[in-house]
Order: sequence, then structure tokens, then C-alpha cells
Amino acid sequence: MPTVNVRYIVDDVDAAVAWYTKHLGFTLLSNAAPAFADVTRGSLRLLLSGPTSSAGRAMRDGDRPRPGGWNRIHLIVDDLSVEVARLRAAGVQFRNDIVTGPGGSQILLIDPSGNFVELFQPARR
Repeated sequence: MPTVNVRYIVDDVDAAVAWYTKHLGFTLLSNAAPAFADVTRGSLRLLLSGPTSSAGRAMRDGDRPRPGGWNRIHLIVDDLSVEVARLRAAGVQFRNDIVTGPGGSQILLIDPSGNFVELFQPARR
């Protein structure tokens, strides 16, 4: 499977690296903090761009890229309840409680910069 790259703008590159590697099992690929680092998990390469990175530079109109928004990476887990309990015990911040629908159950985590990560457990068919 080819690698998929996703870029998140973060406030603190080192804090983001620590959070993704400690809590979600990502592996550090490279670290050029405070500007940039990238971490991987399976076929996902997550680009963590700080305020001093080229991706963090102001646009022509002066608007600056910033963390947050509703876009998110979507990670599939085998047992959502177990993962939620583990992450709550580790002090990870959540945006909501588990939501269940016809396709499965999900919850949103918040990284140190305010970006969302969705944990998803597919419905059993």
C-alpha cells in the first residue's frame, strides 16, 4: 500500500511528536524542530509543521495557517472502549464521548495544538 501524507499545522513540534508517538503508536521518521517533524503509522505519514515551517508562513493576504478545524485523520481500532479507557488514563483530551451509528462507533481526540484525531471501531457485520 502506498504511503499517504497528511499535514497538520501544530503550535509545538516536539509536543506533537511526543503526543502522537506516546499515545497513538506513531514512529518518528525525522525531527527538525521547531519547524517540522514527520511521524508514521502503517501507510500514514503525518507531517507536523510548526509556525516557523514553510507550511506555516503567512498567505498573501496575511492570514496564517493554524491548527484546528474539523478535518482529521481517521484511525481504525479493534476495541474503542479499551482505547478510550487507556487514553483517558494517560490524560489525553477528548472532544466528545463515543458516538455510535450504523457504520460503527467513533470518538474525537484533541492533539496538543487542537487538531482532531478520530478513533473508529467499525460495526460488526
